[in-house]
Amino acid sequence: MSSMSLAVRDSSTMLRRNLLHARRYPSLTLNLLLTPVMLLLLFVYIFGGTMSAGIGGNRSAYIAYVVPGLLLMTIGSTVVGTAISVSNDMTEGIIARFRTMAIHRPSVLIGHVVGSVLQSIVSVVLVGAIAVAIGFRSHATALGWMAALGVLVLFALAFTWIAVGMGLISPSAEAASNNAMPLILLPLISSAFTPIHSMPGWFQPIAEYQPFTPAIETLRGLLLGGAIGHNGWLTVAWCLGLTALGYFWSTSKFNADQK
Repeated sequence: MSSMSLAVRDSSTMLRRNLLHARRYPSLTLNLLLTPVMLLLLFVYIFGGTMSAGIGGNRSAYIAYVVPGLLLMTIGSTVVGTAISVSNDMTEGIIARFRTMAIHRPSVLIGHVVGSVLQSIVSVVLVGAIAVAIGFRSHATALGWMAALGVLVLFALAFTWIAVGMGLISPSAEAASNNAMPLILLPLISSAFTPIHSMPGWFQPIAEYQPFTPAIETLRGLLLGGAIGHNGWLTVAWCLGLTALGYFWSTSKFNADQK
């Protein structure tokens, strides 16, 4: 069997293992999924009337404004579970057993990454369905929907690799959860819930120069038929940069632990 065939076979096995874990123990995924769902309902039904004044519209306009940010926040919440899962694998001894077997070593990480991306997209679909049920409507064309899906997958891939690295450096599942918390908190200080120009001047650079804001604006433009401007290439640049950073960080840490 060629090395490529071996890599594909072992990665598929590890992917199946991670998906079976997610199916047998869904509580972690559900708990992380509750965060964006509760924020969606909170900001639409509790704060929506007041917050919509900041964008010059009504509650329906605010639903359209806030949903793209919450879809990306859903990805941030979901990959926290990946950090916890990787940390559990590293601390419970299963990785030591894998190292004694004739398997493609990177397949362990690849299984986590692909499984996490799939779970992220499923979670996004569920949150999106709830958003549609409470009034969200998209004006995207078929091409716009495909581009939006591409942004979501690229974003999920980037932050999954970062989460894998966080899981590898964490001594316990609790530490992994704490280390990955910025992936949930960053959207709160972005343009997800309110326009950047409405924020205090000293705070605007913090909200603007981070990965979530250009991704949110890109997704918002694609789903609502608005302009994307420079946010499109900024999103791609952020995602490619974070993917490369997370990949080399994770693989170097994983390989170092094998020595």
